[in-house]
Amino acid sequence: MTERELVLTGIGGQGVQLAAQVIARAATLEGRNVALFGVYGGMMRGGNTDATVVVGNGPLEAPPLISHTWSAIAMHDEFWEPVARKLRPGALVLVNDATFTRALDDDAWHVQRIRATEIAAGLGNQLGASMVIVGAYVGITGLVSIDAAVDGMRESIPPYRTQHIAANEAAIRAGFEDVEHLTVPAWEPTAVMR
Repeated sequence: MTERELVLTGIGGQGVQLAAQVIARAATLEGRNVALFGVYGGMMRGGNTDATVVVGNGPLEAPPLISHTWSAIAMHDEFWEPVARKLRPGALVLVNDATFTRALDDDAWHVQRIRATEIAAGLGNQLGASMVIVGAYVGITGLVSIDAAVDGMRESIPPYRTQHIAANEAAIRAGFEDVEHLTVPAWEPTAVMR
């Protein structure tokens, strides 16, 4: 049995919680076991926001609050330190290049700087950086398929925000196309879901 942990971090308003929901729902749609836990700071915008997603191909053993993680997505570097302490050696780290300016230990982790803000802006979707980085994560790891990620996004968007579905799908697919696929696969090659 394999479990893969993902910790997402950023500042409120960057779409961290939506990105976590999209990945969690996508894994559920593909029949995986999933735990999702969101943590919100005390402010609507500008405070810290973190989420943990644990995905397994059997019953989960990891609690929703984890001490070590296989991967991380950082939309901003302001609240990075607590996440950095959880990274296992060789962990995958995706950061939004425009808003994460800190240097990272490329020797300790697999660090990928994703042009999430730039790609989203190029699509005319100023708020789509988190969806771009979801697509990139899916491409790099194969944790879920790209189609499951899009379906997970569709199920995560509340009814009063459905006007954003097409733009979010374009952002997810653009992030997926912008990276080399399966460079850090989540599953054994026979278990990778396409």
